[in-house]
Amino acid sequence: MFIDRNIKSFVIYEETSIVEALKILNARKGRILIVVTDKDIVLGLITNGDILRSIMNAQTPDLQKNITSIANQNFKYVYEDYNNYNLHSLLQKYTHIPILNTQKQLVAVARNKQIKEAFFIDKIEIGNTHTFIIAEVGNNHNGSIELAKQLVDYSIQAGADCVKFQMRNLKELYSNAGDASDSRENLGTQYTLDLLNRFQLSEEELIEVFDYCKEKKIIPLCTPWDISSLNTLENYGMPAYKVASADLTNHKLLQAIAKTGKPIICSTGMSSENEIIQTVELLNDLGANFILLHCNSTYPAPFEDINLSYIKKLQKLTNSFVGYSGHERGIYVSIAAVALGAKVLERHITIDKTMEGNDHKVSLLPTEFEELVKGVRIVEKSLGASTSESRIISQGEMINRVTLAKSLIINQDLKEGGIIEDNMIEVRSPGRGLQPNYRSKLLGKKAKHSFKKGDFFFPSDILEEVVTRRKYNFKRPWGIPVRYADYQELIKETNLDFVEFHLSYKDLEVDFSKFITKPQNINFAVHSPELFAGDHILDLCALDKNYRERSIKELQKVIYTTKKLNKLFSHTKRPLIVTNVGGWTQQGFLSEKEKKEKYKILEESLSLLDCSGVEIVPQTMPPFPWHFGGQSYHNLFVEAEEICDFCEKNKMRICLDISHSKLAATHLNTSFHNFLKQVAPIAAHLHIADADKASGEGLQIGTGSIDFITIAEVLNSLAPEAWFIPEIWQGHENKGEGFWIALEKLEKYLTYRQTF
Repeated sequence: MFIDRNIKSFVIYEETSIVEALKILNARKGRILIVVTDKDIVLGLITNGDILRSIMNAQTPDLQKNITSIANQNFKYVYEDYNNYNLHSLLQKYTHIPILNTQKQLVAVARNKQIKEAFFIDKIEIGNTHTFIIAEVGNNHNGSIELAKQLVDYSIQAGADCVKFQMRNLKELYSNAGDASDSRENLGTQYTLDLLNRFQLSEEELIEVFDYCKEKKIIPLCTPWDISSLNTLENYGMPAYKVASADLTNHKLLQAIAKTGKPIICSTGMSSENEIIQTVELLNDLGANFILLHCNSTYPAPFEDINLSYIKKLQKLTNSFVGYSGHERGIYVSIAAVALGAKVLERHITIDKTMEGNDHKVSLLPTEFEELVKGVRIVEKSLGASTSESRIISQGEMINRVTLAKSLIINQDLKEGGIIEDNMIEVRSPGRGLQPNYRSKLLGKKAKHSFKKGDFFFPSDILEEVVTRRKYNFKRPWGIPVRYADYQELIKETNLDFVEFHLSYKDLEVDFSKFITKPQNINFAVHSPELFAGDHILDLCALDKNYRERSIKELQKVIYTTKKLNKLFSHTKRPLIVTNVGGWTQQGFLSEKEKKEKYKILEESLSLLDCSGVEIVPQTMPPFPWHFGGQSYHNLFVEAEEICDFCEKNKMRICLDISHSKLAATHLNTSFHNFLKQVAPIAAHLHIADADKASGEGLQIGTGSIDFITIAEVLNSLAPEAWFIPEIWQGHENKGEGFWIALEKLEKYLTYRQTF
């Protein structure tokens, strides 16, 4: 059996919808899920079978229902002080057994050894989306505990997941008790023994270095070369073990390591395929949780001898994850190993390649190791999560598709009911409507509405049923996003309470009285532009003073425009200005210290604005925002605690963007329900759209992973006065069709228990 103490791969939060649970189960290849509260108290178990049975037994299945409604609450579990015999007996019948503490909180999961799961080292999951990178110090400290700690620091700076050392009891390990002066030994053995006698750290010194690793919050690992060293490391509490290539055929040592129940990483250098197969069979029989590393044990390894393609063969031999331990020059082969499927990567690190010792010359300098880590992280992101997934158009591609692609348009006027013929259709840019490959679908169709020359065709023109605007039933103020040019068209024939003007920087120069000619009897809000002339993206917390001052100046223009609009929308006492205040980066996320500095700069920038008569409401942000077709990293207004702290300190409210915040919770692997409970009380305004994974934002309601019934309950309770709009990407096209579809669905979902 295996005991997994990292529970994240099994946990699903109680507010999750059935449809989202199905997606999670599919991504985890049918693994059982354990339903918990945000305090990790176990409520029940869920499997694909449970979901299928609930669907088959329901006359009208509702996949948006809460997962707890169908969870198996009569499940088997054991407490932390379990009896091994009883647990083994349970695992003969059940594949997974939750292990709970006395408060019924999940602390671990026992599973049958035949069930292939993700591989964990301490709290890090090794699997489809993360390569575990080992900085191998070995004996490159050359006997200096100070240098050992320095190499730990360099490994952390480079971004390694763990730092690995080696422990040997020379008297037990060598037949001559480690005597480097033994003239009977060959030259290679004498050389190695001489180095080991001079450069080994004592057990006490190594334990001091392990403690230093923990203090610095990086995982320490160690290779035991003998049973005595293994016992020392086990008494210390080593989370996993690395087995050197030299011990792949040392079955006695492997058996002793397997008995610890810890994860094992084994290098395969110097071993034949038959020897590898024998070790795999042994470890499988022992129920060990292990990963094999492809390896060529020469120093340095010639490129032509490395045979990286064997990684694929190793995967077939083990039917599990594999890795790569490299001794070659440079970093390119190691990065390529990740592209071929390596999920563990081990490379040596040194401060000087000319130091005495065999490993230094094949080691990477700290700067090289840092470049290796960066390259690996880029490659693993580019690989994606699964080879079985269909080609999906990313949100950034969709944005660029609108700008760069082509659409079908009509080249003449056509009355409603008229027949669409081939000679009426032309292909033109931009890609706002139906793609050209839908041309044949239009031929012979009756026009569902009148067309003017140059109008785009849209999906609704080839569908049997079309959603049109009507009057809606919501218990809070609702509206839609508008531009000056489409304002009059979009407000017709419905009962909206307000509009939210989405301004471009060009709109700040437009005389809006050409579009809005008289006072209006509805309310309004404004969404500030993000992009200004010269590719200037608004950033009130930019470190560059000139850039920041321009952002302040541009937002002040937005405030002045809002005040002018307020004269035509006099029902609105203090108009809201929804703003992305900045805090994005191009190369990666900021540290906690850097984020705090950004929030401080933001406070200073806001204090320089004349906000009299308006209210600035920062928008909650996704972790990976799209800036006009390109993805960035966002650092501010992403995490609930930071948002609440900033708003409390500065007496501000927010625009709670449901889609953005769902993406943030997914990325951070936190409870979205808990996020909403924290931030909803300070929400003045709501943007509502669906979301998927960590970057699919602004999706049509019901096409992503959000449970709208559950969020309605939270918002009704904690943000009952907040206004809302359906923030659907490209929702304004075809006379607001995307907004009307969203409102139709929101009214359906949100009236299931209680409407807005």
